[in-house]
Amino acid sequence: MTDMLNRRALIVAATTGSLLGLPARAAEPARIFDVHDHGAKGDGVTPDAAAIQRAIDAAAAVGKGARVLLRAGRKYLTGPLTLRGGIDFHLQGDAVLLASVRVEDYPDPLAGVLHANGADGLTISGTGAIDGRSPEFMERYDAEGEWWVPKSFRPRLVVLENCANLRIRDLTLRQAPSWTVHLVGCRRVLVDHVTILNQMDVPNCDGIDPDHCQEVEIRNCRIVCGDDAIVIKTTARFPQYGPSRNIWVHDCVLETQDSGLKIGTETTQDIHDILFERCEIKQGCRGLTIQLRDQGNVFNILFRDIRFTARYFSAPWWGRGEAISFTAIPRTPETKLGRIFNVKVEDVRGRAENSIRIDGHARGHVSDIMLEKVDVTFERWTKYPGGVFDNRPTKVATEIEKHATPGISIRRAERVVLRDCTVRWGAKRPDYFTHALHAEDSPGLVQVRFEGEAAHAEVEAVRID
Repeated sequence: MTDMLNRRALIVAATTGSLLGLPARAAEPARIFDVHDHGAKGDGVTPDAAAIQRAIDAAAAVGKGARVLLRAGRKYLTGPLTLRGGIDFHLQGDAVLLASVRVEDYPDPLAGVLHANGADGLTISGTGAIDGRSPEFMERYDAEGEWWVPKSFRPRLVVLENCANLRIRDLTLRQAPSWTVHLVGCRRVLVDHVTILNQMDVPNCDGIDPDHCQEVEIRNCRIVCGDDAIVIKTTARFPQYGPSRNIWVHDCVLETQDSGLKIGTETTQDIHDILFERCEIKQGCRGLTIQLRDQGNVFNILFRDIRFTARYFSAPWWGRGEAISFTAIPRTPETKLGRIFNVKVEDVRGRAENSIRIDGHARGHVSDIMLEKVDVTFERWTKYPGGVFDNRPTKVATEIEKHATPGISIRRAERVVLRDCTVRWGAKRPDYFTHALHAEDSPGLVQVRFEGEAAHAEVEAVRID
């Protein structure tokens, strides 16, 4: 299993890096289409969508990297814009694109403020910002849940569908009311040096969501958001685009109230050949996550050289502070559940309030998992109640399951290998902190140089049921 995963990781890196054919910086465009020449005001008050769209369409007629220029020092108020292939949509300097908050400006609520379909050779660039104005799409603050309740409508910020040879670089995207960058069925994609600064208490404002995408590299990004920071999916709405595969995420810094690096929960088709490496998760409700809830399979996955902090947040947020959570649980009683297999976690360190969790719900759905050089310290430091596992979303299992907190919990998983792994306990150890390792119905478990004591003297360090 180990040799295969390392070989697969090299293939992913090669395919999405040196063989991708997308340089970090595009060549200077042949022509510049200044949006002011097409009637834009750039005063932050006058609606500029029509003028900007005219500039986009004029640049697309020329193609060859023609640049649509939004000037530095200006703010452009806009509703949805349709981007075209062969252009560089460029926010110069500190230019700001402001999302309209008028519902009537969004005839397609799923389209996004910036959207494109089939726009091959599109670049979105510049050091300016796209501002989704999330506070103005919120209805009220729920003090008990510690999050904002959205209004009935809120747009996604960037939705790009069926685009090949796509670049997104250097931008700041902020205050997204919903998903920030949704990539649907895109191929040969580079996302480089993008900063996402969303509200931490707004639900569903994911950072970057590759969905049914192939050959994607996400690098050098800083993401702050309430929901999942980088999450790979295969949603039910777009089966025509096939699996998500050959995706390389590296050298990113993430901060979220949900998962830092995640696969799922939407897994209606396969997700495979994924490499996450050299990332820091400054905080999240989970560190590393695979949530299989549908019929697709998740396999050939490598998490490598990652540092994280995983903690509890208020009850509405999915995740209960799990350091690592790989779970295969049917979404509904009718779900024909897929499999998680051939997954490796290597050189990962962190601090967490809840277990490393590997759970197949039923035998045959999770197998061939390797943890190597994984070192986690477990301790409680937040105010929220503990001693639970979070199984959401599911109508089959208990959503919030009462459960003790071992360092590593393995249930109904086959051929799990723990090599050079260490479980540590911090000073604050509640009574429900238990074994260093607890395995149930998990044949083929192998421990090689595993180190860890129980959280309390009266509990055995390793329990195998």
